Amino acid sequence: HSAHISKETRAWLDKRPAGRFEFTFTPKHGSWLNLIEGFFSKFARSVLRHIRVTSKHELKERIMAGIDDINRHPVIHTWSYKLAEAA
Repeated sequence: HSAHISKETRAWLDKRPAGRFEFTFTPKHGSWLNLIEGFFSKFARSVLRHIRVTSKHELKERIMAGIDDINRHPVIHTWSYKLAEAA
C-alpha cells in the first residue's frame, strides 16, 4: 500500500474541491527526492516543532516566515554526475 498512489488517496482527492489539489506522478526512487524529504524534515524540526497556534492563519504566517528566513540564507547545491561513475 502506497499512500501516494492508493485507491484511498485517489478517492480522497476526488472528494476535494476542483483545482484545490493537483495529483502529480513522481518517480518512486530518485536522489532528488531525498533533498526534498530532508528539507521538509529539517523545516518541521526547526520551524514547527513545539509550537502552538490558535488558527490556520497563524500557522501559515509561521511557515511563510520560516521560508522567508531560509530564502535569506540559501544553501546552493551543485550537482555533478559522471556517467562512467554510475556503472
